Amino acid sequence: MKQLDDFYLNQDEPEKGAFLALKEIILKQDPEITNVLKYGMPFFCYKGKMFCYLWIHKKLKQPYIGIVEGKHFDEPFLIQEKRSRMKIFMLNSEQDLPLEQIKLIIHKALNLYKSGLIKV
Repeated sequence: MKQLDDFYLNQDEPEKGAFLALKEIILKQDPEITNVLKYGMPFFCYKGKMFCYLWIHKKLKQPYIGIVEGKHFDEPFLIQEKRSRMKIFMLNSEQDLPLEQIKLIIHKALNLYKSGLIKV
């Protein structure tokens, strides 16, 4: 758990504040969600299955939420880039987080698992 905490605490502001807020927002969406460190990134799991993660875009230097099964989504604010399975939701750490869009996409991602479309 210390490495996971260190990930958040070692970020520079304003990304640190954005990541800490995102962590709380995501964890509050369902009691079955856990936060773990995998591949050096904070991943969020539903019943042990990774469904999203937080990271910083290399070129744009902005935080984003990565949706593991993003290929199932058509939202225009999600970006695929060169990924076949995942899509990302870019965020501007200088602005307020788009809370409703974040909740919408987290709930849609969780429903992939709850519905059985993605096995847990």
